[in-house]
Amino acid sequence: MKKILYIVIYAMTVVACTHHPDVPQNYSSVNSQPDIYPDYKDVVIPPNIAPLNFGVRGNVSDCVARFTLPNNQTITFGSDNKVLIDDNDWKEMLAAAKGSSIKVEVFTNEDNQWKAYQSFTIQVANEEIDPYISYRLIFPSYVAYEMLCISQRNLTNFDEKDIFNNMMVSGEKDGQCINCHSYQNYGTKNMQFHMRQGHGGTMLVVNDKPQKIDLKTDSTISAGVYPAWHPTLPLIAYSTNHTGQSFHTRSKAKIEVQDSESDLILYDIEKNEVRYISGKADELECFPCWTPDGKYLYYCSAHFDYRNDSLPKSGEMIMRYEEVRYDIYRKSFDAKKLSFGPTELVYKASDDSISATFPRISPDGRYLLTGIAPYGCFHVWHPTADLYLMDLKTNKLRKLENVNSPNAESYHSWSSNGRWIVFISRRDDNNFSRLYFAYFDKEGKAHKAFELPQRDPDFYTYFMRSYNVPEFMKEPVTVTPQELASEAFRDAKKATFVSAPNADGRSGASIKVTEAEHVVN
Repeated sequence: MKKILYIVIYAMTVVACTHHPDVPQNYSSVNSQPDIYPDYKDVVIPPNIAPLNFGVRGNVSDCVARFTLPNNQTITFGSDNKVLIDDNDWKEMLAAAKGSSIKVEVFTNEDNQWKAYQSFTIQVANEEIDPYISYRLIFPSYVAYEMLCISQRNLTNFDEKDIFNNMMVSGEKDGQCINCHSYQNYGTKNMQFHMRQGHGGTMLVVNDKPQKIDLKTDSTISAGVYPAWHPTLPLIAYSTNHTGQSFHTRSKAKIEVQDSESDLILYDIEKNEVRYISGKADELECFPCWTPDGKYLYYCSAHFDYRNDSLPKSGEMIMRYEEVRYDIYRKSFDAKKLSFGPTELVYKASDDSISATFPRISPDGRYLLTGIAPYGCFHVWHPTADLYLMDLKTNKLRKLENVNSPNAESYHSWSSNGRWIVFISRRDDNNFSRLYFAYFDKEGKAHKAFELPQRDPDFYTYFMRSYNVPEFMKEPVTVTPQELASEAFRDAKKATFVSAPNADGRSGASIKVTEAEHVVN
């Protein structure tokens, strides 16, 4: 009954706030733009995005926002200190402004005096965004990790549903963690995610049929960790990792996540077989990523020599964590032989005393998007982490303009048409990671990032979970949480190991970026 009452009250509030108020006749002009949250001022948005509802900050008792379309038609919204836009009106506005822009003027009543702020624009791109996105939601408390879920959001409206919630199978003695959801080529018929601890295994969904797989073999250091589906073949590249974490007591970074060992493996779904891609004792290889044509596998690797025999590897890694810097490499792939070519250097970040991780190739194969920080691989905890872009035609690397902030940016992904980027950022408060989007135009320029729209502009003020690992999807996941939970209780199917580590050296064609060819600010 309480839930129904809340829905009714909320619906009444939305109706009250989405009426069309009159613009005040008497006001004083302010020589600045309004302070709104989320900040949607002068952004470029998709023509199929949910309404950009926002609140006006300050001592505001009432507000009116006037939207002017390219045909000079105007429409107003606002009540109290919020601008909540009617869904149907918004769709009509986007259709009218596609390829053009909407002018927004904000008027506020402060201490019984109306003020008119300088206008801003919302530009509507021609290119749509993938209609769905999925992400993991987790409390950033380090101890409540069991209370998490993988959810999917319809970007054209505000609908959100669980793909899987680990509380469906967790108990006091068999708690569970879930992570690393991934899809094949933006489709959801083929997907996977990992379950750790209780009922552990890799949940593999092929043609909408779930099956739990155990990827750990006697010849690999762990089960699969960071995944990368081949774009067309029934193959998944994984890193295998021994991961640990340590806590800072005086640093803004708060926590450090490190791999003391990591290799790359290839999983053949149809044969249920695992083989090594690369496995070297002095290399920490992770974050595999296929090119859109499936002919190359990009990944990160850090060279690390253990020197203290009196310490376990994890202990020495904790003591020397600032020395760990990852470079970007790639290997060619022969699909018929399931074999990889020699290692090719893409970017020697360690020469610049920085660490490059999480390479993602744009759908047209032109650009590489990567996260860069002074050290380490888990940049979500590094306030200095930023996103950089490499043009693979020129091998030039640059900091991605209009996207980065003073706090951490990480976990980035491309939309299927390559015109939109999603990433997580801690820019709001350096505690909670939120989803941000940026338009990436045909000239290779990123535009001002904007936050995932919510029905209520106050949503993020009270939402105590972090978003991570955002992945675009062309369609929603249709296998139900109940089906996945039922499979989670079954025994995992054991994968078979079929080959020894790849012993190739650091040879072959090099596409190293030279000092003269890139700029790292």
